Amino acid sequence: MKKEIVAFGFAVASSAALAAIEMGAPFSDGAVLQRGMKVPVWGTATAGNEIEVSFAGKSLETTVSQDGSWRVDLPSMDACSKGREMVVVERESGWFGSKVDEKVLTDILVGEVWFASGQSNMETPIWHDGNSRYRDGKGAMMTAMTKLPLVRFIKTPRVYGTASRHKLKVQWQKFEPSSFVATHYSCHWKLLSAVAWYYARELHLALGIPIGIVESSIGGTGIDAWTPREGYEGCDPSINSVAEYKPLFGKEWKRNDLYNAPFQQPTSLFNAMVRDYTPMAMRGFIWYQGCNNNPESHLYRVKMHALYNGWAKAFENPSLKLYFAQLAPWQTNWMGICMAQTQFAAEQPNAAIAVTADVGNFDDIHPNDKETVAQRLVIHALKRDYGFDIPEDDSPVAKSLSVAGDVATVEFDNATFWYIYNLDMSLKAPFEIAGEDGVWKQAEIVVCKDCEKGWKALSFINHSALHLKSAEVKSPVAVRYLGCDRTSGVMYNQVALPLGPFEISLGAKKTK
Repeated sequence: MKKEIVAFGFAVASSAALAAIEMGAPFSDGAVLQRGMKVPVWGTATAGNEIEVSFAGKSLETTVSQDGSWRVDLPSMDACSKGREMVVVERESGWFGSKVDEKVLTDILVGEVWFASGQSNMETPIWHDGNSRYRDGKGAMMTAMTKLPLVRFIKTPRVYGTASRHKLKVQWQKFEPSSFVATHYSCHWKLLSAVAWYYARELHLALGIPIGIVESSIGGTGIDAWTPREGYEGCDPSINSVAEYKPLFGKEWKRNDLYNAPFQQPTSLFNAMVRDYTPMAMRGFIWYQGCNNNPESHLYRVKMHALYNGWAKAFENPSLKLYFAQLAPWQTNWMGICMAQTQFAAEQPNAAIAVTADVGNFDDIHPNDKETVAQRLVIHALKRDYGFDIPEDDSPVAKSLSVAGDVATVEFDNATFWYIYNLDMSLKAPFEIAGEDGVWKQAEIVVCKDCEKGWKALSFINHSALHLKSAEVKSPVAVRYLGCDRTSGVMYNQVALPLGPFEISLGAKKTK
């Protein structure tokens, strides 16, 4: 009898060991799947067993690999606002293999999926009642009055390390008031990003279909930590030291000249907070980061290419979109890194920049108008990905400089006319001109007689070129805008998109 009991117990234990389906991070009740492209679905189970995934009238089968992983690719689907079940069955191998486990995921939607990442200005929550500044200015009212069951989100917990160090346990949540209630002393990083919140809401209101957004962000982090190893393949030699860096954790970690904390090391945050979502099908990702890399702005353009290339490879999506926010004005001069961001956007056809030169706060590195930032990101997606007839989604970009006497003329792309908006109704703008001595002097906008009436009365210029001069510079060779500390953008193009920081010299042209 004892032997029989032991044998029975062993059989039960073996059966339990076989019932081992675990779904990949993006797959839980309430998930949103990407429409219009293949949708990888993956997880783990018992090696050698068979897996069948059924969803939306399709069933796909595969065999669990020796390492316990499995994956199937659902075919392209149309958007669907009706919650459906995804059934995942594990069977023993063979023609008549018996079922050993089954997972049923409910309320699965199909629509548009995006990712949000970066440092503190991305992490800034939609609302946090225990912090008077580190939150969106309208978040309390917005979350209280918003109930959009077709908009779902995942907030990734803060972890770092190698890809195998932590396994993410996350859950999709709906956009409804109860999802954004936090206790007074709760951790702000447990709450959804304000930029991600507004981005998802605006997309849903424009498209009328389910929207899913996944957020992984941590304040005070550099771009290297969010860049996967794949991004450094064939990278520019200027960042070879980063590409070859081997991150260390635990007792092996030691502070060094490049990184002052283990979570700042290359790949450490991507591997821990993003890798488990790959290769999730999604349209693209939004990005708000750069402050932490300001001391090395000369490398930031190259590092953004590594970031984009790495994410595109890891998510198996060569058409992955990257829409990112430029740094907003603050106490310091972000000129170098802002220009690097502009140059990267010009070089990467799948990327676009949202200029925020007019929504900063000189005394707070976390300005609380995140709605404007998100809307300027959204118009890129609506025009480029969803076919909206938007006249212009790009801010003006300086493309050439010419000089006649003491007047410097800058030609721009993405501008057919201009207006200036100052709170004091003045016509001043933070332009500067430099001569051969390289000393910058404040400049003023010069208008022709045809524009003079509109300029003085309505702050309006009806052509794309801007003519500038300074009484202190007789022979200009360079022009810059927003090059001084504590200056904010006041120049806008015909669709109210702001001009961002730039510097241009004679003979220089915009990078293509």
